[in-house]
Amino acid sequence: MGFIKSQYIQRGYEEVKTPNMYNMKLWETSGHAANYRDNMFLLNIEKQEFGLKPMNCPGHCLMFQYRVRSYRELPIRMADFGALHRNEASGALTGLTRVRRFQQDDAHIFCREDQIKDEVRGVLDFIDYAYKIFGFTYELKLSTRPEQYLGEVETWDKAEAALTEALNEFGKAWQINEGDGAFYGPKIDISVSDALNRKFQCATLQLDFQLPDRFKLEFSAEDETKLERPVMIHRAILGSVERMFAILLEHYKGKWPFWLSPRQAIVCPVSAKSVDYAKQVSYRFSLYAVVQSSDSVSLSPRLLELSLL
Repeated sequence: MGFIKSQYIQRGYEEVKTPNMYNMKLWETSGHAANYRDNMFLLNIEKQEFGLKPMNCPGHCLMFQYRVRSYRELPIRMADFGALHRNEASGALTGLTRVRRFQQDDAHIFCREDQIKDEVRGVLDFIDYAYKIFGFTYELKLSTRPEQYLGEVETWDKAEAALTEALNEFGKAWQINEGDGAFYGPKIDISVSDALNRKFQCATLQLDFQLPDRFKLEFSAEDETKLERPVMIHRAILGSVERMFAILLEHYKGKWPFWLSPRQAIVCPVSAKSVDYAKQVSYRFSLYAVVQSSDSVSLSPRLLELSLL
């Protein structure tokens, strides 16, 4: 996540934190109560119903909504690593690749309609940059309107056309995935293959005209006498951090590159006399954010232990 956070600074994202659960009234406003209830964990507290958040988007809508925004402020890019909870069927759970409680590098972009193409292209470039560093090849799919959806067909057609145009300009091969969009908007799904050639959907990019309307989000237009609706872009680069960790573990066959390794260096003293110096070296490593460890165990058993890591 440190890599992604460093990119957020360069790409104009602001990291925010939102609550783990909300009153169901919020989920009714967002449409999740009607369209996603079976996948939520619900709680009754003082005769009121609450739901653990399966997604961050309603919370980010509230943050945008707390004051009137100016067109000059857009695009606004909010990033959130908060824990998400989804009540997946027990038969669908598979190790780290599909779990009920997870984190993702979730973010939402609020922009004007004339900014859609540039923002979508920016997200696609971000995905391409990150996946090249990991050494992944990936597939792009445009998932279109499902049977159960919010809003008008005309709005969906406009959103799908915008994503189609952005994909064509991106210049990589892509496919249509009919009827697999989110209930609030079409999306671009990006899947990668692990070492066993199993495909996993990781990154996603969703265009949403519905939630800004349901939350009555507004910004002051250029002439300052009109209020307009922003467009909302949902996006994740890694997707589920747990799933990405599992894919990377198999992709690298346990031999992590130095920059990504959970233990980048081990300082092992050769005798009791060198323990203090080993600790000094370890400390210097830590100043440069190198993940390391040191101890005073004698060399032979330590080397045996390290050979098994």
